[in-house]
Amino acid sequence: MTNVFIIGSKGIPAKYGGFETFVDKLTLYKKSQDIMYHVACLATNDKQFYYNKARCFNVNVKDIGSAKAVMYDLQALNKSIKFIESHNLNNPVILILACRIGPFLSFYTKKLKKLGISLYVNPDGHEWKRSKWIKPIRAYWKYSEKLMVKHADLQICDSKGIEEYIKTEYTNYNPKTTYVAYGAELAKSKLKENDAVIQDWLNKFTIQRKRYYLIVGRFVPENSYETMIREFMKTDVDKDLVIITNVEKNKFYDRLLAATNFTNDKRIKFVGTVYDDELLKKIREEAYAYIHGHSVGGTNPSLLEALSSTDVNLLLDVNFNKEVGKTGALYFNNVEGNLKSIINKAEKLEEKEIQTLSLTATNIIKKFYSWDKIVTDYEEIFLQDKEGLNY
Repeated sequence: MTNVFIIGSKGIPAKYGGFETFVDKLTLYKKSQDIMYHVACLATNDKQFYYNKARCFNVNVKDIGSAKAVMYDLQALNKSIKFIESHNLNNPVILILACRIGPFLSFYTKKLKKLGISLYVNPDGHEWKRSKWIKPIRAYWKYSEKLMVKHADLQICDSKGIEEYIKTEYTNYNPKTTYVAYGAELAKSKLKENDAVIQDWLNKFTIQRKRYYLIVGRFVPENSYETMIREFMKTDVDKDLVIITNVEKNKFYDRLLAATNFTNDKRIKFVGTVYDDELLKKIREEAYAYIHGHSVGGTNPSLLEALSSTDVNLLLDVNFNKEVGKTGALYFNNVEGNLKSIINKAEKLEEKEIQTLSLTATNIIKKFYSWDKIVTDYEEIFLQDKEGLNY
């Protein structure tokens, strides 16, 4: 039996973002009976429970501001090591999601080796590039990333671009890496066209089926909101731009409003967040096209979901988006006028061209990004002979 301890997500059942969904699916679709998962969960108590046949252990962390996530990972790591030691587990694996605790890993390396623990890391994307962090925190993220790479036995990257970055940026550590993508559900929404849930949502915002472009993502500058809104406003498209995001009237909102005056365009519709998975999937399916402006990170879950659900996808032309979308999407850049021209091109697509794009995108998801494939790939890594790690 291989015991795999997963720390770094907020836990399961998933209620939050990408890492939480990943852990949920990894445990839900587990195939091998030779793997036992132990999942750290952020909580206000230290209870233990089982979910998807995984042992979930709560980690109670005091609210100490931005350092809470670091303390959470460290406490989860300590709990994992203690459990491994007390239960005399052989050749266990600890998988850490994201690179928050690099500066502290040197204190654990001897203990990990003594207990025969393999340390794997999913480095996520370029967290140190995100605009939400002030400069000192960005510097910490970069430094932490370097030390996570140094001390880990294996980096499991969900983007080929991120894997190449790890190899070239930290070549002096000769890091062992492998690529396993993020996953996406292939099934269509369970909601029918006439279901009240979708109809009420459309009516609430005066939106018509196949008469809107859709954006879904966190409300942060690196997701290209200014470019997408400004360029859409330049078009004379007789459709709405529907934006599903956690919009907050903060400094970024004020800058965006000053730069675009989007409130003067009735087509621009910020509609808040949607946490109902089936409803969100149906909203994607009913969109005419999806616009994806993420400029930082690896394989983005919202991009995979769009490619599996929306007929036409317009993606920012960066390596990790092209790596996923391939020939199943149209691409734009931040040059003034470029996205406008791509939107106008999308408007002129004939039905046969739309069907080709949609089928190509769907087949990409089926072939490379199904949860069935992702779970299989991870299980092969967890079950391999650690001595023969040949990445």
